[in-house]
Amino acid sequence: MIFLLQDQNLIFTGALILMFMIALLEGVMTLIGVGISDLLDNLLPDFDVDVPDTGLSGGMTKLLGWLRFGEVPALILLVTFLVSFGVTGLVAQMLIESLAGYLLPGGLLAVAVFFLALPQVRFVGNIMRRFAVGDESEAVERNSFIGRVAIITIGKAEIGSPAEARFSDEFGTTHYVMVEPDESEIFNQGDKVLLVEELGAHFRVTRPSSIHLMENN
Repeated sequence: MIFLLQDQNLIFTGALILMFMIALLEGVMTLIGVGISDLLDNLLPDFDVDVPDTGLSGGMTKLLGWLRFGEVPALILLVTFLVSFGVTGLVAQMLIESLAGYLLPGGLLAVAVFFLALPQVRFVGNIMRRFAVGDESEAVERNSFIGRVAIITIGKAEIGSPAEARFSDEFGTTHYVMVEPDESEIFNQGDKVLLVEELGAHFRVTRPSSIHLMENN
């Protein structure tokens, strides 16, 4: 306990405490019929931010896609990050103290631990996306996304440079996907696109016709 409460370790201990608080709150809210996970998944997908088309926004979009954001419930990714960040930081401090005899400043070590935690979040995300989330009747395979009309939410979609797009399926579930034009076209934020082919982590898209727009309304 003394080790956990040392100043240099508070940032990592705090992450674990926050995780336990979220888990407790989720349990309590689930008992009354409202889960934090449902709230996050309902709020976050509908939260549009007018992000300028910059390299930073494109990098953030790719990072979120790499972490399986939009494919796995946001609460799972958040809890996984908190656990990974907290445990990795404390283990690192233990090793440093045993070898050097002192603890590193928490803020300094936190930068390295943050990047060490991200691959762990992706690992869990890859595992979780293999399982159907929610009722089986509402489980959606990625290949069923073909033919959907989505809206570019972040970035500019052009050949070799995917952007993020969003659409809702017949169950009302909102999905985020990375998209790239089918031909030599460029789609900007707010443009509607038609998903025509799955290409691994992203989808090939083209400009939807009026018929596709009517079918997806």
